[in-house]
Amino acid sequence: MSDWTNNPKLSGIDSSKLAMLQALASQGGQKSQSEMLPFLMAVANSSKKKGVQFTPEEMSVIFDVIKESSSPEEAAKIDQMINVMRMMKK
Repeated sequence: MSDWTNNPKLSGIDSSKLAMLQALASQGGQKSQSEMLPFLMAVANSSKKKGVQFTPEEMSVIFDVIKESSSPEEAAKIDQMINVMRMMKK
């Protein structure tokens, strides 16, 4: 995957948030599908403790940019993950 953090659409998002996401993407890429949900939950808890929060708009832009450089299969997995995260918030 190309360095999606350099996409101009992300210019309004703090660079420290993008650096954190890049590091997480590297770690998450090594996880199996069954390991992903616990990994994402741990990341969410850690981010909350550090006071790092993304607005819904930031998340939407980030996911859109990532999907631009993803295969159709990867984009479908991202959409699945987004849907699971939305259900968990309800």
